[in-house]
Amino acid sequence: MIRAAEKFQIYNFTLPMPPTPRRHYTLSLPDGRTLELGRRTLVMGVLNVTPDSFSDGGRYDDLPRAVDAALAMVEAGADLIDVGGESTRPGAPPVEAEEERRRVEPVVAALTARVGVPVSIDTTKAVVARAAVDAGAVMINDISGLRRDAALARVAAETGAALVLMHMRGTPAEMYRHASYASVAAEVAAELGWSVRTATDAGVTRDALMVDPGLGFAKQAAQSWALLRELAHPALRALDLPMLVGASRKSFLQQAIGECPPAQRDAASLAAATVAVLSGCHVVRVHDVAGSVQAVRVADMISAVAQPGES
Repeated sequence: MIRAAEKFQIYNFTLPMPPTPRRHYTLSLPDGRTLELGRRTLVMGVLNVTPDSFSDGGRYDDLPRAVDAALAMVEAGADLIDVGGESTRPGAPPVEAEEERRRVEPVVAALTARVGVPVSIDTTKAVVARAAVDAGAVMINDISGLRRDAALARVAAETGAALVLMHMRGTPAEMYRHASYASVAAEVAAELGWSVRTATDAGVTRDALMVDPGLGFAKQAAQSWALLRELAHPALRALDLPMLVGASRKSFLQQAIGECPPAQRDAASLAAATVAVLSGCHVVRVHDVAGSVQAVRVADMISAVAQPGES
């Protein structure tokens, strides 16, 4: 039998770490279209059309399978599809721009004709970004934050494509050499600030920008965990831009769950996505769309209850 005091503890609790109030933004897309961010978390499905990506390399490297995979993601609840033609796994070799373009351009063109959600191109190269936007992509996802090809910002400015600026140091082949931080959240915010200024100096409007703190990129596992815990850090909030977070299947999760192949990290990925949403992020980039949709809807509900009108 439950005593009155126990009933009070069960039904009248306060969250030990209240969710961070999520700001609302309107992200500008080409042709006057917009994407509303903040009312609910958006789920971006990952579509790698590469032979060597860490999680699904080779699964979708022909056009029919890529289209079918994207349609399945949309059916599962994806709000955006992110197409990538170059692996960014640790130690991955670089891909020439023409080969990357050959991989992604027909896929983007086919998807924009078949799916009803925005298509993003995951690239660090201006020539690939231009080809993908011409084929119908409305967002450019640059993991280098304009440090590899500053001309990519001009593509976004000239086409009106939204631009995601991710934090990374170095290249995927040697990024861990640069994983030294006194305060990871503060330094990530400062370096993202450089990316934002570079983009706006090139003519990209702030309402077309989104930032990504880059979990797992040029960060050791402990640093990724610290950054995940500090996504609501004042320095990151001060950027005053919508945030995309990608923890899905990344290797740092193994510090918590033990060694396992990427496809067995989905439950851990959902937990990380939930934390990101409760920390105020707007978009999660994921491999398991169906599971992630459920996880973020639960997190959205918690945020709505804790901060009425803010999420």
